[in-house]
Amino acid sequence: MYIPTYQDMLDAHELIKPYIHRTPVMTSDYLNELTGAQLFFKCENFQTPGAFKVRGASNAVFGLDAEQAKLGVATHSSGNHASCLSYAASRRGIPCNVVMPRTAPQAKKDTVRRYGGVITECEPSTSSREETFAKVQAETGGDFVHPYNDPRVIAGQGTCAREFMEQTDGLDIVMAPIGGGGMISGTCLTLSNQAPETQIIAAEPEQADDAYRSFKAGHIIADDAPKTIADGLLVPLKVLTWHFVSNHVTDILTASDQEIIDAMKLTWKHLRVVMEASSSVPLATILKNKDRFAGKRVGIIITGGNVDLDILPWLK
Repeated sequence: MYIPTYQDMLDAHELIKPYIHRTPVMTSDYLNELTGAQLFFKCENFQTPGAFKVRGASNAVFGLDAEQAKLGVATHSSGNHASCLSYAASRRGIPCNVVMPRTAPQAKKDTVRRYGGVITECEPSTSSREETFAKVQAETGGDFVHPYNDPRVIAGQGTCAREFMEQTDGLDIVMAPIGGGGMISGTCLTLSNQAPETQIIAAEPEQADDAYRSFKAGHIIADDAPKTIADGLLVPLKVLTWHFVSNHVTDILTASDQEIIDAMKLTWKHLRVVMEASSSVPLATILKNKDRFAGKRVGIIITGGNVDLDILPWLK
């Protein structure tokens, strides 16, 4: 197992700069007053495909040699990685095949197709996703770019934390949602080298809390088909992301689906940006644990903004 290095992250940042945005950092006086902390939101929902995963996807796609690139890339994803890999592949002009759960939001499927990705649907479980993908990859020969358990992807995701620290002059805590752990692993990779005094806290839905239980147990616990409003956080940790989580994450906090929806509404109203339910989990956990964050400078990575506007969770 190759573990990406800090130099890999620096190299990735140079490689992907033409294909990503240096996303802005936003603040809200209202949310600061509400939580008792200074909150800084890194708006990765402003990336062209609408999510942070364009960083890791671009690093993988543009790092391919010419021969492998001819066969394109392939992956499985609940949505944002599929969208971002399709975007990166379209920028390089190579094929992209993705396996997506049939229950994935239509907005995410539409984005994949807009960038030329070919979708094969599967049942909404990790086992079905991986079985279907094995068939697709065998047929296409595309390079497998795993959504998170891939050194190239983790190195690419780590570039977000590098920018974040430069834009804020340092933070006491950096938070991000956790599903498979790609963004958290990239954050660990960067901050453990660049700012080891900064705590890294992951946030997870109570109804898909396998990372939380893994963290407490000291080994990976994988759920096959959890159900939560935070559809981007349904997958389990893998060996590479577990390496970073187990060695560098300070804690994992959880929030209920209703708490996640409440936080999502707050950020839409007071930060005035569109974010997914998955991206609202960190704020939900801060609101649930105010004493822990009081007086701290807290960075929150808004991981994505691909939302079906016709079926917002608070309208159901």
